[in-house]
Amino acid sequence: MDGNCHIEPAQKKATVEERQTMDTVVLTVWGMGCPNCAARVRNSLLSLYGVIEAYVDHVFGMAQVVFNPELATVEALLLAVARAGNDGRHEYGAQLLR
Repeated sequence: MDGNCHIEPAQKKATVEERQTMDTVVLTVWGMGCPNCAARVRNSLLSLYGVIEAYVDHVFGMAQVVFNPELATVEALLLAVARAGNDGRHEYGAQLLR
């Protein structure tokens, strides 16, 4: 784990609209090597409007995402994981666990 890699975990308070309809998906996530990677992926997921909560585990390479499917799509979740690694040093990917 690189000391320059520290990521502060995002805090999110979901809106009433986001909480109106909730679904949960589990994603397989690759490219994470440390807890900071998991925090980076979690923060990116939480930045999406419609995502209520995200639990990301770098050891198991999994993310459980609670979201409103009327406001956010699974495709948007996958893109958020990939976007989390856009700093040139990290590269993440994900797919829906079926």
